Amino acid sequence: QVQLVESGGGLVQAGGSLRLSCATSGNIFRIPTMGWYRQAPGKEREQVAVITPGGTTTYAHSVKGRFSISRDNAKNTVDLQMNSLKPEDTAVYYCNAFSLGWPRDYWGQGTQVTVSS
Repeated sequence: QVQLVESGGGLVQAGGSLRLSCATSGNIFRIPTMGWYRQAPGKEREQVAVITPGGTTTYAHSVKGRFSISRDNAKNTVDLQMNSLKPEDTAVYYCNAFSLGWPRDYWGQGTQVTVSS
């Protein structure tokens, strides 16, 4: 059983920054691939950034150069540093964890990020 808890969301002005954190707890059999996803009202959930256990990262084109994902494998945490935020970044951001050998991936409850113009 794995639990994910996001934190760090809030209201920020356009051009500002936020840092989201995801804490993972439970029985971690393998170090997971972790990622951040977001979903705005009326839109499909989209992948924002993913980081493998070895630290390889992948970013959505819309956030490349502005967002940075990082992890601490010892703590099984993952952060998302979001800079130069735009109103279109407004969404609920979800943390995700997956590992080969797990029967499913796991999701946090989400944290709201609102960027005002």
